[in-house]
Amino acid sequence: MRAYRRTLSTWWWVRKPSYFLFVMRELSSIFVAWFVLYLLVLLSAIGRGEEAYRDVLDLAAHPLVVVVNAVAFAFVVLHTVTWFALTPKAMDARVAGRRVPAAAVMASQYVGLAVVSAFVVWLVTL
Repeated sequence: MRAYRRTLSTWWWVRKPSYFLFVMRELSSIFVAWFVLYLLVLLSAIGRGEEAYRDVLDLAAHPLVVVVNAVAFAFVVLHTVTWFALTPKAMDARVAGRRVPAAAVMASQYVGLAVVSAFVVWLVTL
């Protein structure tokens, strides 16, 4: 006698928003990896000289690469927002024996992100 196994659709996770968000967050890791590789290629081209750098910039201007980077940026924003939202649940931050409110933990992350982003913008436009 065989046990009954209910069949599941491949797209079962699309029906419930929390499952959908979870899968999208996991998928966003691929785009984070894409941005890391893209940055490494760009840095490598800078190290090889002006011609190599211009070649990478020409490739970056290709419409397909622009679309991939736009989609990747949206997924990286999703990854960042969901990661920041998860941090207070995973980290038990305490000050003077009292738990730090989740909003304060998240706010400090966004402030840190803004400071680092401003520094990078300043560094690049220097």
